[in-house]
Formats: sequence, structure tokens, C-alpha cells
Amino acid sequence: MSDSEELADIRRRKREELERRLQDGESESSESPEAPSTPQHIESANHLDEFVASNRVVLVDFYADWCGPCKMLEPTVERVARETPAAVAKVDIDSLQGLASQYQVRGVPTLLLFSGGAPVERVVGVRDYGTLASLVSEYAA
Repeated sequence: MSDSEELADIRRRKREELERRLQDGESESSESPEAPSTPQHIESANHLDEFVASNRVVLVDFYADWCGPCKMLEPTVERVARETPAAVAKVDIDSLQGLASQYQVRGVPTLLLFSGGAPVERVVGVRDYGTLASLVSEYAA
């Protein structure tokens, strides 16, 4: 099974689990703990899959240590983690090139927003806190 097929299978199973829980009357908040208040550094593709599956809304920051705009965006990403309901993940594109390629990251910073386990928005470049918080709030409600 290829990585993309495996990822699609994980998403399908997670979506089915969420639908089953909703049909059984469980609230989504009972299934997942509160999102971490600091950005979490991702170590592998599986780690990202687990992180996305265990949080309702996830903002993934694909960055590089050598990238000036990424450094400018870092305080904003930290604030999003602290002040919004989104969990924030950071993916170093140099150490996880395959993961960056899988999500078609062509430039940094690239931010992907996941909701319910699936990518729903892509933002390339530096954005202010208000823009990112507004984007998160669309999917966190």
C-alpha cells in the first residue's frame, strides 16, 4: 500500500469512527482532549496522521530553519496555538521532505488547515494573526 493510499485509509477509518460516535450521541468534545497550547513538532508522517486524527482542527506549519518569512511567522503560529481552539503542528521540510512532497508543499511557509481529519485550507506565505484566527474559527464552530 502506498503512502497516499495508507493516508486515505486512515482518514476514511477516522471519518467512519467520528460518524459512528455522532450517531451514538457522543459529542466530539468527549473524544479528544483540549488542543495543546504550544505548537507540536512533527517527527514522521505517522506522527502527523495521529496528531490530525486526535484533534478536530489542526493548523500545520510547513517551515524551514533557513527561511526568513518562516521565522517572521513563528510568533503568529505560537499565538494561534495559545489563543484559538486549533492544535498547531510544525513540520520541518528539510527533515521531512517526503511529507512536504506528499502535501505538495512547493514553498515555505505553507500552512495547511485540517478539519475532521481532512485538509480544508492552504495558505502560502506570511499572514497575520487575525487572518489565521478567522480561518480557524470557520472550522472550529
